Amino acid sequence: MPPETLLAFLTYAFVTSITPGPNNTMLLASGVNYGFVRSLPHVLGISIGFGVMVVGVGAGLGRLFEDYPSLYAALRIVGGAYLLYLAWQIATAAPMQDASPNGRPFGFWKAAGFQWVNPKAWIMAIGAITAYLPTGGRHAGGRVARPAVRAGERPSVTVWVTFGTALRRWLTDLRHLRVFNVSMAIMLVLSLYPLLFG
Repeated sequence: MPPETLLAFLTYAFVTSITPGPNNTMLLASGVNYGFVRSLPHVLGISIGFGVMVVGVGAGLGRLFEDYPSLYAALRIVGGAYLLYLAWQIATAAPMQDASPNGRPFGFWKAAGFQWVNPKAWIMAIGAITAYLPTGGRHAGGRVARPAVRAGERPSVTVWVTFGTALRRWLTDLRHLRVFNVSMAIMLVLSLYPLLFG
């Protein structure tokens, strides 16, 4: 990948990853409810899960959606239903003092697996491969793109969990925490609109 293409690719990965969406909303809520260290498996799961997806799209998985549009429609329905479930989990999360010892933040495998039902992740992966890699070399390019995606995407998702951790001390009041969690759940539901109806 030429240096100028790599720079554009890194910029694309960073910008699309740092904008609000399902992953970032959940990371923000996780930072508030569980803190930075306990949210790290969630961060790594997103980063590695998405990197593997980019390689898969480069290997030809993205063509399935072109050849069978009903698959993408099914993905949006399944992903949307799962996001509604996650929004409910966030809205009803236990207070921090209850959640800290026993609560369970999103783990590595759950976060990595979530990428495969996250319509925004598919849009980002397909966009990255089709826009920045030559048609003839996408399979090999997908393997090259994986570390580039992680380099551009990991710092941006870390910003969200760090911001959530910083908010943690301001949300010790149970009422404020409830308002925050319900607001994050609503944001997660609203993030479905462009994915399902766009």
